[in-house]
Amino acid sequence: MTNDFCRKALLTSGISLFALIPGTAFAETAAAAPAPVSAAATAADQGQIGTIVVTAERRDVTLQDAPLAVSALNADTLEQGNIQDITGLNGVVPGLVVAKSGGGERIISIRGIGSETPENTNTQPGVSYHVDGVYIFNSIAASAAFIDVGQVEVLRGPQGTMFGQGSTGGTINVVTNKPKIGETEAKGDIGFGNYGLIQGNVGLNVPIGDTLAVRGYVQHASHDGFAKATDVVGDNDGDYELDDEDNTAWRVAAQWEPTDTLSIMLNATQYDSDTHGPAQKNILDPNDDARELTQDFPAHATVDTDLYYGTVALDLGFATAKSITSYQKLYSDQAWDADGLTADLFYDLTFNPLLYGGTRYDHVSTWESNTKSWTQEFNLSSNGNGPLQWIVGGVYLHSKNSQYVLEYRGSDDNLVPPVLSPDTEATNPLIDNITYAELSSITRKAWAIYGQGTLDLTDSLSVTAGLRYNKDKYTGETATNSDISETGPYLQPVPTQNYSTTEWTGKFALEYKFTPDNMIYASYTRGFKPGGINTSAAGGNSAYLALGWEDAIAPTYKPETVNSFEIGSKNQFLDRTAQLNLSAFYYDYNDLQFLEEDPIPYGEGTSNAPKAEIYGLELEGLWLLNDHWKIDGSASLLHGEFTKDYYALDPSSAADAQNAAGFPDWLFWDNFYAGAVARDNARQNINGNDVPKVPDFTGQAAITYNNVIAGGDFTARAQIIYRGKYSYRLFNNSEFDTTPSYEQVNLFFKYAPEDFPLDFSFTVTNLFDVEGVNSRFSDPYGSAQTMETYIPPRQAIFSVGFEF
Repeated sequence: MTNDFCRKALLTSGISLFALIPGTAFAETAAAAPAPVSAAATAADQGQIGTIVVTAERRDVTLQDAPLAVSALNADTLEQGNIQDITGLNGVVPGLVVAKSGGGERIISIRGIGSETPENTNTQPGVSYHVDGVYIFNSIAASAAFIDVGQVEVLRGPQGTMFGQGSTGGTINVVTNKPKIGETEAKGDIGFGNYGLIQGNVGLNVPIGDTLAVRGYVQHASHDGFAKATDVVGDNDGDYELDDEDNTAWRVAAQWEPTDTLSIMLNATQYDSDTHGPAQKNILDPNDDARELTQDFPAHATVDTDLYYGTVALDLGFATAKSITSYQKLYSDQAWDADGLTADLFYDLTFNPLLYGGTRYDHVSTWESNTKSWTQEFNLSSNGNGPLQWIVGGVYLHSKNSQYVLEYRGSDDNLVPPVLSPDTEATNPLIDNITYAELSSITRKAWAIYGQGTLDLTDSLSVTAGLRYNKDKYTGETATNSDISETGPYLQPVPTQNYSTTEWTGKFALEYKFTPDNMIYASYTRGFKPGGINTSAAGGNSAYLALGWEDAIAPTYKPETVNSFEIGSKNQFLDRTAQLNLSAFYYDYNDLQFLEEDPIPYGEGTSNAPKAEIYGLELEGLWLLNDHWKIDGSASLLHGEFTKDYYALDPSSAADAQNAAGFPDWLFWDNFYAGAVARDNARQNINGNDVPKVPDFTGQAAITYNNVIAGGDFTARAQIIYRGKYSYRLFNNSEFDTTPSYEQVNLFFKYAPEDFPLDFSFTVTNLFDVEGVNSRFSDPYGSAQTMETYIPPRQAIFSVGFEF
């Protein structure tokens, strides 16, 4: 209790301090360290906050001049926090929540807008994810993007002009380190820690002549499981590790500048991971130890990604023409214990006296995704420092996402059912235990044109306006377990209903500079996420088509839109030694896409919640106290609420209702209609419910000390992070949906001797070994069990780095 009180007191006092001092960083960088550019380094050496350049609006702009909320975390900040993937940004960036979901999914939300359609990779995210401006299509690939990172930029709020569809909540852009022409450089490190951790990376920059440079980078990370399943079939010692890691990635980039006006960069990145998968603990698990799971199915997760892209930039004098081309591949194969319990425990939980028995297992034997995508973008942006800065462009995206899902639910002892090939004959008796199967392939084609300009009306007042036209089209084919054939392959996909949508999005902003270091802005932006196809409902497995009920899951779902109104201020004070950035916003949120149950069992799909509002306040700050001490922090206060009647059907409520109605009985289909009516009557009005993934408060505060000690540069940093509680789903079920808050304390020490190529660092994350819940989630399919995933336990890592 004392430690908990001290941690909260430290965080609160740290955040309060930033509200009183004359300077920090609101929408720009939660504790941004000096930027990795010479100008910034020079400023920092003189005791001032360095300049940070971001690609916030498809062109380089300093963070303090961008009239929007954007945070930038450089490589030093990521190293000091041991941030190895996107999940590590929780609590560090205001308003950002990265929630683990079934399998390897990452649900990324900013200010409460993200994705409420877990395990449906055909829907688009609300936060678009990019590497060097290249759109990444699948959230499973998000963890593969942290390779040779120079900076991570998080743009908060709709980015409807520059980034278009899928950016209703914001945009994350991972900026990699570029090859350096004329420089030879070798850099890397190797680290060891508890849980058998081994991690290392090495990068080599090689110039070839005066116009070409090649950069290669390899990284590897592995550790034992942070948790274990105690009753896995075939695992004799009862220690089947989960939350383990074993991944290897490499990247090769080439930069060619044959003339002063032409630049060409090519990149190739690959990432391979093979683990037992995440620890997903059923909230009904009788074992109180958060790191021990009473489960019996041997989960696994394989993720392979390939990303190839190239950028060509040509200086035309008055403007720069740029082409960005990418090709992406993702292969993911995952399996997990969907009931989250042992066979005996699950049987007791599901026992139905009408059926004279219960169910012993619900196991996903495979969820396989194959995605192939390519993008092409052209833009033209103005050069020079005149009163008008502008950019125009167009983008085309093509993606084909194929899925094969196989989930078993049965009362026998076949607890590890085999993975059937998609062409399995319909007469195979194993098909009788399939509770859900899907074989689908959805193709998405999208294109857009956009333009945005900023005009300086006076030396102090500027106006920005942008507009984008978006068009999306979906086609494909699908078959689910409701379409099991009588002869031939048990799944035979047929064409789905096509779907297309168009939408205008845009931005209008005013910016006023009181001084070169202090400005205020106000903006209106409109964000858009395209609609799409419910493959199961389109195939007839829904009361919408089967029974003609209009409130059931429809074959398609509508786009969602958000109108954002924001004001903000960015400031530097005390001779640029203190920085404070603030923002306040209000969202008019329409047709939120979420995963809903159908009155017919196993007919889940995406629906639209008609109306919600979200508003909040954010701050980020940095203060250089003197030549040795620095404090930084960030915080966000958020509130989100649904404001219009909508009667939604929760899977758990539907299951309770059908059981109370005696469905299914031993004849099963004898009372099918009565069961569907009972399920439909279990709908609940969400008007007044909290918008999911909106913590009332999140924040972080850190203090950093730097000095020359014993002939070397010594750095020490202490950080506390607080992530507030939130509701995981819009149903706001107090028993299932409340994700509790947690605090985390991190320490970092580094010593770099002068005139010596080695440095030494020691990192401790989660110092007090808090069993913080990253997120709760309810499996939307099968038995609809509620799981918890946890943040990593205490990690102590010793690393040795080198640079030549």
